[in-house]
Amino acid sequence: MKRTWTIIGVRDVPGSLKWYQSLFGQPETPPEHDDFGQILDADGTVLLCLHKWGAHEHPPLTSPDRGTPGNGLLLFFRVDDFDLALPRARALVTRLEEEPHVNPNTRTREFSLRDPDGYYVTISALSAP
Repeated sequence: MKRTWTIIGVRDVPGSLKWYQSLFGQPETPPEHDDFGQILDADGTVLLCLHKWGAHEHPPLTSPDRGTPGNGLLLFFRVDDFDLALPRARALVTRLEEEPHVNPNTRTREFSLRDPDGYYVTISALSAP
């Protein structure tokens, strides 16, 4: 296996795409389609796919009413610009779910927040402080 594409159901693909691009400090670009968008790394690697709820009849993506978005899912991103990601994150939400701290397992700094659809997102420094 080379890559995995994590796909999450969202209400508003363009809005969620803009939110994640802002969180990661990426230039704002529109999605390829109104019902599907991708967050890409600078080298074109897919980091996250955003799929509109109910589009294309995929059984687990039919409706957010069939489950709680994010239940059993942790979106965990390692970033090389942690000190810049923190103020970007604070600008997107009214409060963080977890304030910055050192994770004793990874020994890296991290913080957590919720995206517009309620998914739990953790941002972790790429290397230890």
